[in-house]
Amino acid sequence: MDIQLSKADEEFRDTVREFLATELSPTVREATAQTPTVFVEPDIHNAWAAALNRRGWLAYQWPAEHGGTGWTPVQRYLFEKECALAGAPNLTVLGLKLLAPVIFTYGSEEQKAYYLPRILSGEDYWCQGFSEPGAGSDLASLKTRAVRDGDEYVINGSKIWTTHAHHANRMFALVRTDNSGRKQQGISFILIDMDTPGVAVRPIYTLAGDHEVNQVFLEDVRVPASNLVGEEGQGWEIAKFLLENERGGSCHAPKLLYDLSMVEKAAADEPDARGGVLADDPEWRRRVAELRLEVQSLDMIELKILADIANGRKPGPQTSLTKLLASQLRQKIDLLAVDLYGPAGLQLPAQRPLYGDNSSDPFISGGAQVASARYLNSRAWTIFGGTDEVQSTIIAKTVLGL
Repeated sequence: MDIQLSKADEEFRDTVREFLATELSPTVREATAQTPTVFVEPDIHNAWAAALNRRGWLAYQWPAEHGGTGWTPVQRYLFEKECALAGAPNLTVLGLKLLAPVIFTYGSEEQKAYYLPRILSGEDYWCQGFSEPGAGSDLASLKTRAVRDGDEYVINGSKIWTTHAHHANRMFALVRTDNSGRKQQGISFILIDMDTPGVAVRPIYTLAGDHEVNQVFLEDVRVPASNLVGEEGQGWEIAKFLLENERGGSCHAPKLLYDLSMVEKAAADEPDARGGVLADDPEWRRRVAELRLEVQSLDMIELKILADIANGRKPGPQTSLTKLLASQLRQKIDLLAVDLYGPAGLQLPAQRPLYGDNSSDPFISGGAQVASARYLNSRAWTIFGGTDEVQSTIIAKTVLGL
């Protein structure tokens, strides 16, 4: 695997760095640093997405023929890496990374022409209706029913752990359109306007007190049949395609390295109760070094997958490996931050957001204020996008052949 950058790639990287230096505002960077949830709030996302869209870089993962940049896999990697190392917010993936590839791969020409531009403009903010009570990791057991009635589907059921449903104006969902065969064969993929009569959103508050996820109730919700993506019964195939994009195709390691470096930097100002600072404590340095080596190992795995993609091979089940490792490392780094700040890291202010003029004043520092909430919220990493157990099973079957 050759990981040396070409001259053209070095020039591209430098262009990205210049853009970040001028367009990534201190306000957005600070808000990102003080966000404890997995996804940033829409105000942060929208501000950063608008800046990228003005430059023509928002759809950096899309093919050029569908309005994307047409960048090579190496350029996409470099872009994500430089954004992570600069402290830029993660773009909310639901529309850009998850739905858009489904639309331009399985959608009709009318769906492509209507929905893709609205994702880029920010007119549509999407949520994902996959998990249900009793059907989380086992998506094939979903019970939300869609019955064809003329030119419409009538949908009844509920979705749970629906991220940002309280902000979204649209949802893409898996629904059951047939019960006659295997469970996977009767699932379809459909688009739902959240303003449709019969759609209700109930908040779910996390252990940290954040409102990021919800339960969505669908009662006699009428959706145009033209909102079906692909064919009836093709939902399971589309869901697997979407989840492969969710679990892979992005680089986790640079963001993890950035967050680890922020913890390491803060340790230089934290007393060790022996007259020194924690950054000089041998045991602390050992923990940081071990984590850094683990993240660097993940970085090499992601680069190997990148090399495969650059050579025309699909990411495949290796994405489960990166998802598994990244989730566990995310939690380890967040635990390290809590340990760094000691009692100050246990503060859990109820007020949100933790940034902006109306935020509460932190005790000790902003890093200490956000540490506990971030740690609690990162418990979700080993659940969403497929639990650690699901990823381990996929790796055992498809990679190890067990």
